[in-house]
Amino acid sequence: ECLSGSDRMLRERGFMDLTLFEKVIKELKPYVFNLNLYFQGEPMLHPKFFSFLKKAKGVYTTVSTNGHFLSEDNANKLAKSGLDRLIISLDGLDQQSYSSYRVNGNIDLVLQGIRNVAEAKKRHSSRLKLTIQFLVNRNNEHQIDQVKHYAREIKASLKLKSMQIIDSGSIEQWLPSAPQFSRYEIKDEHYVIKNPMPDRCARLWFNPVITWDGKVLPCCFDKDAQHVMGDLNEDSFRDIWDGPRYRLFRKAVFSDRKLIEICRNCTSGLSGVRY
Repeated sequence: ECLSGSDRMLRERGFMDLTLFEKVIKELKPYVFNLNLYFQGEPMLHPKFFSFLKKAKGVYTTVSTNGHFLSEDNANKLAKSGLDRLIISLDGLDQQSYSSYRVNGNIDLVLQGIRNVAEAKKRHSSRLKLTIQFLVNRNNEHQIDQVKHYAREIKASLKLKSMQIIDSGSIEQWLPSAPQFSRYEIKDEHYVIKNPMPDRCARLWFNPVITWDGKVLPCCFDKDAQHVMGDLNEDSFRDIWDGPRYRLFRKAVFSDRKLIEICRNCTSGLSGVRY
C-alpha cells in the first residue's frame, strides 16, 4: 500500500478484461506510440498480465511495478516478453525509509526482485530497459547519492521523482528540503503547487487514460474517474476522443484551468522540479 495508490481511490477497483484490451489495441495500435500498462494499481497482480504484454507487442510498452512480484520465474518471463521498459518503485534503501511511504512493503523482497530482473536481462540478452524510480521525500532524501550508485551498479536508469501530496494536512511530514524535489511552496501561510497554471495542457492530446472497466479519462491526474469522457464498452475510442464531453473538457481547460479540481495538483506547466 502506498499513500497515493489504489487503496486511496474512491472508485471501484478490478481487473481489465482481456477482450476489452484486445478491442482497444486493435483500434489504437496504428496511432499509439507509447503504451503504459498501469494506472493507480499493481499491474502484475492481474492473473493474465503476461497475456496483456503479448497482445501489446508492436507498441512501445512500459510497465511500472512496486517490485513485490519479481520472482525469478516472473523476471525470466519479463526479460523474454518483448516489454520495452520496466519501472520499479524503490522509495528508500532501508526498511524504515521505504515503509514510511510503502506501508507494509518489504524492501528485501523488492531488492531481490530487482536483482532477479537484472540477472534475467543478462541471461537472455534482453533489450528490456530497467528504470529505478525513487520518490524523493523527507524520509529518504539523504539516500539520493546511494540510490544513484545503486542504479549504476545494476545498469539501470534512475528517475528521481517529486511527490504528489494528496492530504494537505500531512504535507510537512513529506516535503524534502531540496526545492528541486518539491512541487510545493509556501504562499500566504499555505502550501501551494509551484505552477502558474497556464490555461493549456498537452496531456489532453497525448495522455488519455483507460481504466480497468473501459472508462476513458482525460489524464492520469483523474485518479477517481471524476471526468469520464466515455465508455469503450459502448463506443469506439475515436467517437469518444472527438465527442462532446472531450470537447467541453478541453474548452474548460483553455478557459480557466484553475477551476478544475484535478488540474490544481497537476505538474503540467511546472518548471524547475523533478516530476
